[in-house]
Amino acid sequence: MAWLNYHHLLYFWTVARTGSVTKACQELNLTQPAVSAQIRMLERSLGEKLFVKRGRNLALTDIGRLVYRYADEIFVLGREMQETLAGKVTGQPQRLVVGVADQVPKAIIYRLLEPALRASEPVRLIIREDGLDRLLGDLAMHSVDLVISDAPIGGTTRVRAYNHLLGETDVTIFGAPTLAALYKKRFPASLDGAPLILPTSGTQLHRSLMSWFDSNNLRPMVVAEIEDSALLKMFGQGGIGLFAGPTAIQDEIVSRYDVKPVGRIEAVKERFYAISVERKITHPVVRQISSLAQQTLFG
Repeated sequence: MAWLNYHHLLYFWTVARTGSVTKACQELNLTQPAVSAQIRMLERSLGEKLFVKRGRNLALTDIGRLVYRYADEIFVLGREMQETLAGKVTGQPQRLVVGVADQVPKAIIYRLLEPALRASEPVRLIIREDGLDRLLGDLAMHSVDLVISDAPIGGTTRVRAYNHLLGETDVTIFGAPTLAALYKKRFPASLDGAPLILPTSGTQLHRSLMSWFDSNNLRPMVVAEIEDSALLKMFGQGGIGLFAGPTAIQDEIVSRYDVKPVGRIEAVKERFYAISVERKITHPVVRQISSLAQQTLFG
């Protein structure tokens, strides 16, 4: 196995980041011949040219840009590790990076994570929102500590991680006041032909709702499919169609979006998971998040 010399990589990264060998030498407190020699050794070990001369300046090659992106991630993570360890020693806020799957309602995320900022130990909370596949990749690389999702990871997922059920809730159909008044009568039969806004077809809620409609011989008119849960509710607020939301946060949905509940579908469940690389959660703040979710939000 070929070993990467991280000193050589550091010198290359510093030159690429500062834009010149001279500036890198000043930052590293090294001579120009020493830095240039280290970079040539890195190029030989990789078998690729990383810089080309353009007049008096150096420019990254295509391979150089690729190596720089990796080096940037490596040294940023290293700095984060040092900051985290220093925080544990000095009593500074502990860093907790949470990845949030973009289909999870923002009110759910707030209700889940807000207690972390009230924990007995100070916490610096960092939230990243993305697609579940990308977040699982970040989890595998340990650039996030935890992923919150509305779907568990399956057996075919290549990332070694574990599902921890935070809780479940059934769903309620909501609508702008005029629509809600119209379709509340004879619910749920009134949903047949009703305008409906759904999350996109790849989501668990979309599949669950469509299955429930089929089993009840209901054919709502799907007027839009929207990935972002907050944007979906805004379209519902505008009277474009009815929409489904977690019953656990019914009061927040009604208050924030000025909509009314049409009816509750107890047979359709939304489940929310904390996904971690640990079979058993050991992080004290994550344990508190999980415990409070089960006791209060989904209790």
